[in-house]
Amino acid sequence: MNQLKTTICPVCNRPLRSKKSIAKGIGPVCERKLEKLGNEPDEDQLKMELKEKK
Repeated sequence: MNQLKTTICPVCNRPLRSKKSIAKGIGPVCERKLEKLGNEPDEDQLKMELKEKK
């Protein structure tokens, strides 16, 4: 049998079919969404500012 191993994307719970997605462990659409959100803090995220020691 020449069937790809199917795993599930942890973000959207859809099956991962391509070898690249299976190797990364995430689907391409979810990966792009996470990259886009990567630099933006969640609106519910606690924000802390640390003062440098002198």
